[in-house]
Amino acid sequence: MKLLNLNNPFNAPVYHEETVSSTSDVSRNLAGEGKPHGTVITADFQEAGRGRAKRPWAAEPGKSLLFTVLLRYGESSSIPKALTLRTGLAVSLAIEDLVPSLAGSVTVKWPNDIMIGHRKVAGILTEWDGKAVYIGVGVNVLQSDFPDEYKTKAGSIIQVYPDLGENARFVLLEKILSRLYEEIEKPRLDASPENWRERLGRRLYKRGETVTFLQGAADSGSVVEGILSGIGLEGELLIIPAGEEKEQAFTSGELQVYS
Repeated sequence: MKLLNLNNPFNAPVYHEETVSSTSDVSRNLAGEGKPHGTVITADFQEAGRGRAKRPWAAEPGKSLLFTVLLRYGESSSIPKALTLRTGLAVSLAIEDLVPSLAGSVTVKWPNDIMIGHRKVAGILTEWDGKAVYIGVGVNVLQSDFPDEYKTKAGSIIQVYPDLGENARFVLLEKILSRLYEEIEKPRLDASPENWRERLGRRLYKRGETVTFLQGAADSGSVVEGILSGIGLEGELLIIPAGEEKEQAFTSGELQVYS
């Protein structure tokens, strides 16, 4: 395991491995070793990377930014509200920091995806083990091609900005850590932080559009159609169902984007 010389505003180490089972697994090991709040582990390749609902996450070696941030909270009540969404906000802003020409075009798809146009370029998986939170992030940075089943669904930064340098992954990592720190650490110290819901709402994927929402578990069969209106106080997705006037809040499920 190599220690990277990267700026981390959490004042914690950033480690790198070429190949791991998953950065989440390594992060849990680091937590067991007593590594501090904000410790990061990144890797070139994950043999068993996974996303939401235990879906596999595959990435071409050395082309994607794959990392997990270890965050220590004494109890679950101390975890920042809507942590996954606020991480998504940080990632989307960092991508625009890396490529300013994308300003205003990187969106957050509830609950844990980052989109450029209608293609997913990043995913987030947040887990809590009773002692620490592990935020796993995967960003398609330099991957220019995808398997047939993902060609119309997945995208990468280099596809929309071909002039990325070879070191873009680690430049982006620094920018994400900076934005994440601003999103989840500074508000705890600031008596009047800017409202994260408003800022997230401005870049919420499909906001104001008619959507199909698959409620609850992936195989529940419960479908809601209506206008996606925003984000609730705890990060819930707000939808005005077809034929109704009042918003309903949903805490689990996903938008049906691809048929």
